[in-house]
Amino acid sequence: MKLMERVKAALRVKRYSLRTEKTYCYWIRFFIRFHRMRHPATMAGNEVRQFLEYLAIERRVAAATQNQALNAIVFLYRHVLDQPLGEIGNFSRAKRPQRLPVVLSHQEVMGVFEHLSGSMLLIASLMYGSGLRVSETCRLRVKDIDFARHVITVRAGKGNKDRTTLLPPLL
Repeated sequence: MKLMERVKAALRVKRYSLRTEKTYCYWIRFFIRFHRMRHPATMAGNEVRQFLEYLAIERRVAAATQNQALNAIVFLYRHVLDQPLGEIGNFSRAKRPQRLPVVLSHQEVMGVFEHLSGSMLLIASLMYGSGLRVSETCRLRVKDIDFARHVITVRAGKGNKDRTTLLPPLL
């Protein structure tokens, strides 16, 4: 079986999401191409450090992006190749910007809602009133909504976990 097929199989056995599978495959391919198509089994921590430094210094990726690439490579070595990655050592970390989150006021949210209609208004209202993520809102089914108790059941949400949240009475 080819390496990328083994990666996909390992991700599916561990029940990773489809988005994570695509992202990890992307970073593993990028890692292999960066080292001129060398097989990862022939590389170790030094090559991983070079790759991560390239991402931070040359490509100037965000810290979360660099961490995502590192997680994909660690997954490859730990769960697919079953070989220790070795010591990566110190490498240049992408810097995390110091920012406060931007939160819209109630008035600003209502202003946004005025420009929406139909299903888009319903989706935005559900996300705002129930704290649902975009993907969770799009996957909602009628049977997940308990109108009598004003409860929404989110199935296979983030981390493949089920949870319940409130359904605003207005909706």
